[in-house]
Amino acid sequence: MKSWCLCQICTCGSDYRPYEIVKQPRHVPEEYKPKQGEIDLDTTYKRDFNSYKVQPVAIVRPLERQQVKQGKVDAVPTYKDDYRAWDIQKIDLYKPEQTYHPPTVKFGNSTTFQDDYVPQEIKPRQSFKPSPVVKHSTVPFDGETSHRLDYVPYQLELKFARPKEVYKPTNQPFEDLTTHRYDFQGLVGETAKICRPPYTRVTQNAHFEGSTEFRERFQPWEIPPPEVKKPQEYVPPTGTMQLNSTSHLDYVPYQTKRVSPIRPVAQRRNNNFPFQGKSTTKEDFPAWECCRQGLIKQQQQIPNPSGKFDGWSTFRSHYVPHELIPTESCKPAHALFKSSAPFNDTTMYSTEYTPKKQEICPASYPSPPGYIFESTNSRGHKFFRRVTPTVEAF
Repeated sequence: MKSWCLCQICTCGSDYRPYEIVKQPRHVPEEYKPKQGEIDLDTTYKRDFNSYKVQPVAIVRPLERQQVKQGKVDAVPTYKDDYRAWDIQKIDLYKPEQTYHPPTVKFGNSTTFQDDYVPQEIKPRQSFKPSPVVKHSTVPFDGETSHRLDYVPYQLELKFARPKEVYKPTNQPFEDLTTHRYDFQGLVGETAKICRPPYTRVTQNAHFEGSTEFRERFQPWEIPPPEVKKPQEYVPPTGTMQLNSTSHLDYVPYQTKRVSPIRPVAQRRNNNFPFQGKSTTKEDFPAWECCRQGLIKQQQQIPNPSGKFDGWSTFRSHYVPHELIPTESCKPAHALFKSSAPFNDTTMYSTEYTPKKQEICPASYPSPPGYIFESTNSRGHKFFRRVTPTVEAF
């Protein structure tokens, strides 16, 4: 195989050359030195707002009143005292009593339709449809038609018979030349040569040279083996390794004692006295005997009815029938107002309209009278000027 080595230098490689990078110096912070003296912690708030002695505010609570049950409280509240029940009478209804009763006698009046339209006797119309019954004729069938009666037979003439011709073959030879054969009779010429290269058969006994264009131009080149870079041998540094870090140097360990847990000292006493079991809660809040409160039922204010229900309602008992007065109709009477005065048909249009003479538009004339042609613009519009008549002075 053949390897090609191309060494190209671009504009970037020629213009931008590598420079040596110098490590930037690191800023070392200065060592903190505390200032000498005391800090003035005085503020404007402490100067302007002086402290005053404040006494604890006494809690304002109402005096405890012990509720003493001394019987039933008989008191009238303000609501019952101000809003008393008044004796309100029920308003009577003004509904008229239904006095209509349907009549028992049959309605015997006739309507306008029954009076004007007297029933007439309906006569069936005569049908003009022919009867479907077939009428048979007694006259014998003659079988004569108009064709047979009007047609006159004529004697036909004999047809002209053409004698049959006998085929006679020609003595001239048959010309079988077509237009193609007659026009293209075929000229004598040389045969076309074959442009195909001569076929040389390759025999199996022939020796193959084995040379091709690829083998002749691309000859094998010797490729040197790749260079192997030898790693540098590790040389351990001389001296001892300092394992001190910033944490080890700055944070020096101190000897501290273990903090003992703060627990009360166990003082176990062996007393044979009995347990009293008293506390402030049991002394201040003794147990009272309590009974279960019964159900509070509301007393029935309306007594239950006694006797048989009569079915008489307040409407029937309090209703007083009144005579019904029909309301007078305010509708005007349906009567035409006829006036003896003649009809005044004068209108503003008929009195104020003045007839004018209808003039013909001068644009309808090819050359309008009373106008003189002046010019024509680019769009084809014609402009005319009106002729003003001259007035002669006397």
